[in-house]
Order: sequence, then structure tokens, then C-alpha cells
Amino acid sequence: MSNQSTPEFSRLRQRLPDQRWQISPQKTESAQKLAEVTNLPPLINQLLINRGIETKEQAQAFLNSGDLVLPSPLDDFPDLAMSLELLEWAIASGEKIAICGDYDADGMTSTALLLRSLRWLGAQVDYAIPSRMHEGYGINKRIIEEFHSEGVGLILTVDNGISAFEPIARARELGLKVIITDHHDIPQQLPPANAILNPKLIRESSPYRGIAGVGVAYILAVSLAEKLGQANDEILASMLELFTLGTIADLAPLTGVNRHWVKSGLQQLPKSKLAGVQALIQMSGVQASGAKGGHGDESIQNTLREAAQGASTKFKIQNSKSLKPEDIGFRLGPRINAIGRIADPQIVIELLTTDDMGIALERAMQCEAINRQRREMCEQIEQEAIEIVETEYFASLPQDRVLVIVQHNWHHGVIGIVASRLVERYGVPVFIGTYENETHIRGSARGIPEFHIFDALEYCQDLLGKFGGHKAAGGFSLLSENLEGLRSRLSEFANKCLELQHLKPLLKIDTQANLSQIHFQLYQQLNVLEPCGIENPDPVFWTPDVRVIEQQTVGKGHIKLTVSQTIDDLPSKIKAIAWRWRDYFPLPPRLDIAYKLRENHFNGNTTIELELVGVRLPTQSHIFLAAQSAPLRTTIQYNQRHYSCGIYKNGSVPELRIGYPEGKILAVELGHTIGLVGTNRQDAMEVDVSQGEYNMIIQTALQALSVLSNGY
Repeated sequence: MSNQSTPEFSRLRQRLPDQRWQISPQKTESAQKLAEVTNLPPLINQLLINRGIETKEQAQAFLNSGDLVLPSPLDDFPDLAMSLELLEWAIASGEKIAICGDYDADGMTSTALLLRSLRWLGAQVDYAIPSRMHEGYGINKRIIEEFHSEGVGLILTVDNGISAFEPIARARELGLKVIITDHHDIPQQLPPANAILNPKLIRESSPYRGIAGVGVAYILAVSLAEKLGQANDEILASMLELFTLGTIADLAPLTGVNRHWVKSGLQQLPKSKLAGVQALIQMSGVQASGAKGGHGDESIQNTLREAAQGASTKFKIQNSKSLKPEDIGFRLGPRINAIGRIADPQIVIELLTTDDMGIALERAMQCEAINRQRREMCEQIEQEAIEIVETEYFASLPQDRVLVIVQHNWHHGVIGIVASRLVERYGVPVFIGTYENETHIRGSARGIPEFHIFDALEYCQDLLGKFGGHKAAGGFSLLSENLEGLRSRLSEFANKCLELQHLKPLLKIDTQANLSQIHFQLYQQLNVLEPCGIENPDPVFWTPDVRVIEQQTVGKGHIKLTVSQTIDDLPSKIKAIAWRWRDYFPLPPRLDIAYKLRENHFNGNTTIELELVGVRLPTQSHIFLAAQSAPLRTTIQYNQRHYSCGIYKNGSVPELRIGYPEGKILAVELGHTIGLVGTNRQDAMEVDVSQGEYNMIIQTALQALSVLSNGY
């Protein structure tokens, strides 16, 4: 049996996403207690618990946005008062102000926000953004010299500058005043600016700690408008909208003050008076829908505290129209980001600062065309990268534990996106680069939870030129002659921090649900979690042992399918979509599925469907049912060793037993996390099988047995 099943098992595993599922512990009693506060069903309360909301006070703070009491930014940002004085004097005296921004969505929306607000307040202001292709990130000496030659007196950085010691020092030598607004990590030596606004420099308990660069710009702009007595609804609304665009597009955490302001901004965006926002919404085909969260239309108040309270919710379902974070994250944001990746950021700045609808539509059309070009580039580079991995590196991944791929003629503006897709596909850290010329390489890196990108780059710093980043992502450059040295050093670092069980994409799952529980009422109840995003993710459910009753490929490699589940002779079925899963078509007839819920608008009808994020062969009930009708035994190979495995009855309970080559046996009841290992049951040792090598060998055995029980 083993000689026949093993090749078939390997073939089948290549046709399914190879994931590790992390299902949150289910706290039934806590969910029932929370229901006394929320009046929500247990399924929703479990989702709140998974997000760290377990007490009455935490639930009220999360569900009632208006309860947030914000300190004055002047109290939390020591240099804010000085920044306001410098800007107030520059406006009053007619001194030229210049903004230096960045070419990503955060930097461009920050630049547009401050341009609009400073012009509104009467400032003489212009901007510059360094060339991604030729200069890279951050303010530099060329820009400083250019500002000086143009008669600029005050420089304002946005989303950059905290690490630019030499350029800022040069500006001060030339007599220029400098305000840095940034949110990136703090270097050992701060630049000699007149004022620095960075949430990483303020107290850790501050509600402002999680803001992105656009959040710092928003606080500065609102505070200045307040100080000058010109904080009316129109300018505050436009600033809130640009804050919302930048915060979501930059993947800032949607918790704390970000969550409250974004919630209000999402309601504001569909009725925006900004020509660029309306043009972008129109070109991308985004339609506002029933808001998730919020209660009525709140006006934008004249203080930051009131802006947060403007997002107040009584966690009721309401009918006002709103955008959703995914509308920005997947529709508006990529069109903005595409410009910074492969085109001129001036297009986006003009889009977001013009009041001329004609110009706005022209710029939005440019965003649309460039984003289409960006998608085509990503698809081509991704396919080329996959081919390189499969032919050159896949077999050695268990030893290397990291992917380092470098190729000529790839556009470094999009390789970061490709790196993220390769992480999703292979579950290992990815360092991807392209040649700027014959001697220099420039690259991007993306990590997995157990691997710290910036620490890895520091470990290789003697082989690198410039590098930077944080835990999850980074950028780097190096001489091409150091490439093999870098590959070896990164593998050395990866082997220090990664075990074999880490080398699969991690899928975090909230809770189990039956298909009969998936309906429009549940979807509406999920509104209390909105806005969802980083650190407040969309809920992920899972359903075991469903039948795939229809499936077909649609569009550019997506799978459209219908799944069903029968409980107590009552069948339930629902449609689902699996984005970019053409490599896994056709899916097996029985599966465990993990998914998010999405609205589908078609022909005027709105239905709820599943967006698949993970599948695996059924690992429990289906295997046991098959074992009841016939013995279910096979052998598996794991880490180049052969094991026997099968499903047995321990009394009336199904038990998985795995026989080791040296004679000991690992036994665990299906669905349990504590097993026994030893040569006999009396003397066996209890072990936790939810982690480490035990977990990996159990998953390998269950999947092999699933192959047999599915009839493959």
C-alpha cells in the first residue's frame, strides 16, 4: 500500500495550499459572559475575545467609539508646540515652505494633506519627492540644495527624515529650519532638526503611538488650523479623508485612534468634496454600501478629540453609506501606490490637491492605466520567480529555510509585491532583487512571523550597502559579487530561528462555523468589528468536511465554486470564490475550508458568499468514517524516515497511531492536543502534539490518510 500511496499523496499535496492552520482557542464560558454586555451571539463574542476583548470595560471601549478620551496632542508630542510656532511665523511672514514627501501611499497622501491644509491657511508652499528609481527613499542633499536655491526657509518632511542626519545637518548649515514628521523607527542619533514629530518618540501608552506618517501630518495640520482659528468643516473633512486613505493603504494598525478616525473617514469618503477622491472612486468602480459601525452622519468637529468621538457607535446596524477598508486596501490604495512604484508621484499629488474635476479625472485615468501596467508586471515577474524557485531552490528549501532570488530586468518598484506573494506560496522569508547594473543589486524582503527581516539584514550588514526595514519587511542593496555570500549568510540566520514546522504559510483562524450559520444577519452582526485591517483582521471562519459540488475557473485564474454541508439531514450550500488559485484546480470533492465572508452584488441582488483563504483535506470526521467501513492504514515518509500510521479505536474513541522506525508509538485521540509516546501504553509519556515535530508528523499522517479516505 505504501508504495502506491506515497507518490499519489505527494502529487495531491502539490495541488493544495500547503498551510499550517492556527485555530484560536475557543472560550465558550467567556463568550457567554460577554454576551451579557454586548447582546451579541456567541460566535461574534468569540471573535471579540480573539482580539483581546474579554472584559466588560474592554467591550464597551471597543464597541462605543465615543468613549475614547484623547489627550491633547500638545501634551504627548513635545515638539508640536515648536512646530506650530515655526509654521505660524512662516505663514504670517510669507516665508517659503517646502514639503519633502515619499513615493508610497502614506508619503503621497501625507504630502497632499499638508499641501491642501497649508495652502488653505495662506502659506507659500511647494513640495518635492525623491526619485524612487535614481535616489531611493528619504530626503537627500540634492533636495536640500535645491530648496535652498529656491529661497525656501522652512522644510517639512513627511513620512521620512528621522534617519536623514547628514541631509538635515546640511540644511541647518545653510540656515534652513526643519520640521521632521515621520513614524519610522528611531536611529541611534537623531538628526539636528528644529522639531521632530514621531509617535515612536512619545510615551508607549499614548493612543497616538500607532499612527502612520499621514497620522502625524493629520495631527499637525488639524492642530495648526485650530491654532489659527480656521478649522472649519470643509478643511477638516478633506484632511480626515486623506488620513483615511493613507492609513489603510500604508497597512497601519486599525486599533486605537486609527480605528476611530478611520471609521469616521470611511463614512465621509463617499460624499467627499475632493475632486480627486471622487474621480478615484468613480474610476475604480467602488460603490459605498451599508457601513459597518458608526451611527448616523457625524460632522467633523474642531478638535482631534471630537474627531474621534465623531466615529461614535452604539454597535447597531444602520443604513448610512460608507466605504470599507478593503475598498481602499484593494481598489483605491493600489491605484495610488502603483504611481509611486513605477511612475511619477506628481500624478497622485495633483489628483489629491486639485479642485478641477477635469484634471482629477485625467489623473485618475492615469492611475488606472499605470495600475493595470503594474499588475501585468507583477504577474510576469511572479511567474518567472516561481519557475526559478521550482527548478533551482524548491528541493533545498528545508535546508536553506529562506529564498534569495535575483534576476536581471525586473522592476524594483514591484518586486516587493512579488516577494509577498512568494511568502504566501512557499511560507518562507523571501529576499528578491534585481540588477541596477552589472555590479549592483537592489532588493526587497518580506518575512514570516518567526523571522525578523531587519535583524536578518543586520546579521549580513558587512555584505550589504544600504539597508533598512522592520520585522516584517525591508529593503537592501549590495554588490553583485556578494550575492552568494548573502545567500549563505541568510540561510545561516534562518536556520538559527526557524524550525521545519515554520516553513509553511501561517493561516490564523478565528472559529468554526457551520454553513447553515452563514447568512446576511451574521454578516450584518460582524459590523461591530469594523473597520477591520492590520491588528484587527477580518474574521476567518472554518468549516470541516464540506462537499465541493460545482467548480470552475473564472477570470485570470480564480476558482468559483459551490460547497455544501449536511447536518442532521439538512443540507446547506453556498457559493465561494478562491482568488488566484488556478494552480489548485480542480479541488478535491471533500475539504475542510477556511474563509472570510463577502457581499456579492450581481444584477441588483446582494448575497453573502465565501472568500476562501485556505483548504485542507478533511483530517478528522471523514477519516474516521472511512476507517469504520475498512481498515485505514498506510506508511509515510517524513524527514527521510519511514513511519507507519493508521486510525484505531481506543474504546469508542478514534485514535491516530504513528509507528516510529525504532519501535515507539505516538498515539493521540483525534481532535486532542495531548498524546502518548512510548513502546507501550502503560509506560508512555504524555506530550503536547500541537507544536513542533509531533504536530508536523501528525499533519503528514492525517493528510496521507485523507488521501485514502477520499478515494484518491
